[in-house]
Amino acid sequence: MLHIQNLSYRIGERLLLENADVHVHANRKVGLIGPNGAGKSTLLRLIRNEIAPETGSIAMRPRARLGHLAQEAPGGQRSLIDTVLDADTERSALLAEAEHASDPHRIAEIHIRLGDIQAHTAPARASRILAGLGFDDEAQKQPCDAYSGGWRMRVALAAALFGEPDLLLLDEPSNYLDLEATIWLESFLRAYPHTLLIVSHDRALLNNVVDEIIHLEDRRLVRYRGNYDTFERTRREHLIHQAALRSRQEAERRHIESFVERFRAKASKARQAQSRLKMLERMQPVASVIESRTPSFHFPDPQALSSPLITLENVSIGYTPGKPVLSRLDLRLDMEDRIALLGANGNGKSTFAKFLVGRLKAESGTFEKSSKLRVGYFAQHQVDELVHGESAFEHLRRLMPLQTEAKVRAALGRFGFAQGKADTKVGNLSGGEKARLLFCLATRDAPHLLILDEPTNHLDVDSREALVSALNEFQGAVLLISHDPHLVGLVADELWRVENGRIEPYDSTLDDYRTEVLSRRGRSGGDAGSAPRNGTKSQGLSGRERRQLAAQQRAAIAHHRKAAKEAEAEMARLVREREKLEAKLADPSLYGDDHSKVASLNVKLAALRDRHGAAEERWLTAMEAVEAATGVKEGETEDAD
Repeated sequence: MLHIQNLSYRIGERLLLENADVHVHANRKVGLIGPNGAGKSTLLRLIRNEIAPETGSIAMRPRARLGHLAQEAPGGQRSLIDTVLDADTERSALLAEAEHASDPHRIAEIHIRLGDIQAHTAPARASRILAGLGFDDEAQKQPCDAYSGGWRMRVALAAALFGEPDLLLLDEPSNYLDLEATIWLESFLRAYPHTLLIVSHDRALLNNVVDEIIHLEDRRLVRYRGNYDTFERTRREHLIHQAALRSRQEAERRHIESFVERFRAKASKARQAQSRLKMLERMQPVASVIESRTPSFHFPDPQALSSPLITLENVSIGYTPGKPVLSRLDLRLDMEDRIALLGANGNGKSTFAKFLVGRLKAESGTFEKSSKLRVGYFAQHQVDELVHGESAFEHLRRLMPLQTEAKVRAALGRFGFAQGKADTKVGNLSGGEKARLLFCLATRDAPHLLILDEPTNHLDVDSREALVSALNEFQGAVLLISHDPHLVGLVADELWRVENGRIEPYDSTLDDYRTEVLSRRGRSGGDAGSAPRNGTKSQGLSGRERRQLAAQQRAAIAHHRKAAKEAEAEMARLVREREKLEAKLADPSLYGDDHSKVASLNVKLAALRDRHGAAEERWLTAMEAVEAATGVKEGETEDAD
């Protein structure tokens, strides 16, 4: 599908790629990884032919369609659904031509081609993708300009997915998504029928979607089979082996040099000494293992406070008096808590975070907190509040005016800012470095409660792992809002769900929540904005009783989930068979005088499409049964909570 040979590219004096070679096979799902600034996004631009390489070549399979995630959010008064439909340029062109075509033969060709590309199902497919990314039916009819840049980037992602190109390039596709949309995206990409090349620092996505890893390191491209965990294990073993090999070679070199030094002056050993000198000349040095050092995170431990740190009783929060975003909140945070908030964007997670740090006041209810409580707050939008003309040291010094310069620099050093980097202007820092500066500023006074709102957007995989370690070592409480399920799974001990203006403990697991999200946002195209409702009333039950009830509900729908999984596996198998037939039909040598073979292959292809449609119907039926089992039963009403 994609061939890269002897590729070199530099920006100014910096060489990003040097004689790089890699081959991507058709229908593979490949993750492109490497340290921040290594050149991953630049490589995607080279593949898209937006910039030219210094040397080398990039070639794609003839007639293959290339698609990518647009870097700019779509705008204008065109509706979301129409914006996504426009991504299929062939369909749009054929429909436009059909309106004024007069030649009967051409009209027939247009309608045959529209049938071949399943144009009649396009609106439904586009709607399902938008629903999966968080837009309900009403939202899909709104103009792009009615939404913020982050939401419009979701529309750009929907357009890229809808186009279904033969090679789809995605650069950090989950950056603008919440956890719910990220879970859906993983499922969608896992079933994508063509070739994917994904730049991502999201470990869960790299583990759950890709089957190959291309590692950009030291200006070269190295391919590894398997997902990210497999890559990490394989590379670690390779580095260990390489270090051991170099160590043995150095020992052998020292032994030879010692022999030559001792015996080169002796006539009886002179020939042997000369022979060993030649061995030294021929000995190719094993490259030393130079691992890029990942800056560490170290959050200062706070002084212990007695619990609870915070209590809320019947609290309402909002921006406009009389119109609360969240209401009737009865919650408690203790010193040892590790809590993650679940819920789609717009449900009030960030509103709750702003309330806890004092940026919003309670409209009603009782809010109490420890008089000595210190709260640290990290939010990605704070990057825009940094002063580009000031250094990291100047930012922190302004917040710690009574501390010595040595203590200020020591605080920066805990987040990887050595002397030179601490004095670098913020405008010259990378996204990851700015994020680390925000962590440093947020924790400068050793907070008891650390609130993190999407902390990983600009961190690479290794930095995310360093963040996980630091949070698990931190002695205070953590409240986490993140689209990264890997981070949530390793840090959070407790899950709270934010929906319908309420925040309540979620007593099931993150895997259970993933299943609920997929049943709600799956290809059935259900309401993307509302969480599934419990099938049985559970108000007043203890945590243990709610967990038992959830387990009973999961058992009741287990056979439906099994049927859905079997149908999905059959769909994937049929897609592979279909692609093999399509590849044969694309071979020009097939179209000779004998048309019987072509006709036979077309009959088989039509049969495969019918079987795929039947399998998809079984999948939809099973998923609808799952959704029905997790929703409110007919005749019941939810508690007025």
